[in-house]
Order: sequence, then C-alpha cells, then structure tokens
Amino acid sequence: MTRTLAERRADFRILHDQGCFVLPNPWDVGSARYLQGLGFKALATTSSGCAWSRGLPDGAMSREAVLAHLRDIVAATDLPVNADFENGFANDAGGVAQSVRMAIDTGVAGLSIEDSTGDPANPLFDIDTAVARLRAARDAIDEAEVQVLLVGRAENFFAGRPDLDDTIVRLRAYAEAGADCLYAPGIGTRQQIAAVVAAVAPKPVNLLVGSASELTLADIEALGVRRVSVGGAMARAAWGGFIRAARGIADSGRFDGFTDAASGNELNALFRAGR
Repeated sequence: MTRTLAERRADFRILHDQGCFVLPNPWDVGSARYLQGLGFKALATTSSGCAWSRGLPDGAMSREAVLAHLRDIVAATDLPVNADFENGFANDAGGVAQSVRMAIDTGVAGLSIEDSTGDPANPLFDIDTAVARLRAARDAIDEAEVQVLLVGRAENFFAGRPDLDDTIVRLRAYAEAGADCLYAPGIGTRQQIAAVVAAVAPKPVNLLVGSASELTLADIEALGVRRVSVGGAMARAAWGGFIRAARGIADSGRFDGFTDAASGNELNALFRAGR
C-alpha cells in the first residue's frame, strides 16, 4: 500500500532517532525502484548522478530541472526521499527560502543545503552568510508546517578547504541555525568522523561513503554515525560498466564487456511487477 507523504516524512524522521541506516542514491526512476526492491528504508537523490544521465556536469542542472527530477523520484517509490538540493539555487537567504518552498512541494522528506558558492576563487560562503541561508531554509520548512528534515552541509573537504576545525565550527553553527542533521562530505578517517559526531551531538550525522572503504556499516555505526549515503558512487559504478563495454567494442571490436551485464528478463520482471 502506498504511504502518504506525511507518513513517509514521519518515518524518515524516526529513522534518525537511533541506530544507523543506509540512504542509497538513485539517479533515475529505474534505479530508485530497484533500490526500494532491495529493502532500503529511504533514498536520496544525487545531483551528480542525475546531471550525468542528462549529459551535464554536476551542478549544471537548473532549479526547474532538479525540481522535476525530485517529483519523478518521489512518485517512483513510496519510500522517503532526501533531496540533494545543492546550495539552494540562490546566493541570498530569500532566494534559498523560495527554492526550499518549491522543494517541499515536490514531496521530499528531507533536503540538504550546501555552503558552497560555485566560485573556485571563493568556494565557501562566509559563515554568517551560510548561517543566514540555513536559517532561511529552516523558516521556510517551519512556515510550511511539514515534517521535512533539514540537512546542513559543510563543503570544506569537497571545496578544496580540508580544514576539520572550520568544518566543525560550521556544522555547529548550522545545528544552532536549525539543521536537523549535519553532513561534511569528504571526511573519511575514523578520527575525523568521531570528531564530527562528537561536535554536533546529539544531532545525527550523515557520512558519505563514495568509494571503496575499509569501514563496514558496523564500524560506521560504532563511530556514532546515524545515516550513510553514497552520493554519485552508484551512478559512477553503472557508468564504469558502460564505459568498459563501449571501449571494448570501440578499441578492439570485442564484446566481452557484456559478461557481467544484468539480465534483461530479470529487469523486465522487476519493473513489470512495479507497474
């Protein structure tokens, strides 16, 4: 039975109360339905995975295109969906609030706001501006009177500013500004993870595992992380198989890149059952 948006949003918030869960990142309707079939409890979109599927680099999709994508993913599954909402598609707080109101209308159960500017020379908003933007997102959610979870992201390690102390200062400020969950993509050592978890406790922390890692889910849970996402990693894995097969044909006329291809019959059966 399909759950209502209110039920999905309530369930999503409960998931963050204890334990640790994986929030995999589909990049289209098919991958979303497949992940639901595996028993995951929630999903998150990936800005990079969606952009690549449209022949664009990460960050090049318009707000309108991202909102349409969110509507598609929410409609494809009855799981809660967390939106990778980039930097809110605005520099000023008022613009972020407007974007967040639009995202809420797509039916998402959560959304993240980054503190990245998109300017290589000045990749991060100053902390006062970043906090004002986060507060505007919080106010937009509260005014809508919906249970949409707000994730505050400190992009230091992704933006070429791998300063753990500044990352923690930012995350604490975002927590005080109303973020329900905190996220510092790019941290990866046990020491970094433990420091971030301790700094914002008792609020939950999202950890990105975007490549092969020695850490297991049990290890990550033991460090106090509440949720794990994989960003564009699944999309990159799919692209990896595609690229190997395509290059095999183009470079040597060989077709052995199809050896590990999924079964067409299995995919047809999966999606036939979901119609």
